[in-house]
Amino acid sequence: MELVIGVTGATGAIYAVRLLEVLKKNQDVRVHLIMSDWAKTNLEIETEYPLDYVKCLADEVHDYKNLAAKISSGSFITEGMIIVPCSMKTLSSISNGYCENLISRSADVMIKEGRKLVLCPRETPLNSIHLENMLKLARIGVKIIPPMPAFYNRPESLDDIINHFVMKILDQFDIKFDKAKRWNG
Repeated sequence: MELVIGVTGATGAIYAVRLLEVLKKNQDVRVHLIMSDWAKTNLEIETEYPLDYVKCLADEVHDYKNLAAKISSGSFITEGMIIVPCSMKTLSSISNGYCENLISRSADVMIKEGRKLVLCPRETPLNSIHLENMLKLARIGVKIIPPMPAFYNRPESLDDIINHFVMKILDQFDIKFDKAKRWNG
């Protein structure tokens, strides 16, 4: 399975790091990573993880500005794409078909080819423009999964909250992740 992971400049870099760590352990998944310039800045601001560590979690790292990368073409077969965290700028770009960089172009490819696209928007409060853009994408099958913590699983740490969110993302691709508690009734 080939998966494209886009990381943008919204807050929540830790979600991307954990997702990449989990995918790195899965021998059946090849990860193509794209990070915006602001994603790299937020990684430094929000975490202790060096950029080189994050890059080594991917099988291939693609330049954010390289619109000629293989993942920018529908002829390169992937299972889908996850953008985590997804800035409102990126969400708007995707919603309006404005492919100014490799993240938005790759997302556009997923939509046009009918592949899975998961966006994890990170903004609050949401204004009507944000909501309209999300609705527009959800209506065409894009999964919108904001990082909202669950408490039915009684999280005991920040790791529990992060792992639960990563589980929700991985569920979209039928990738099992046993480090998070599921609802059992």
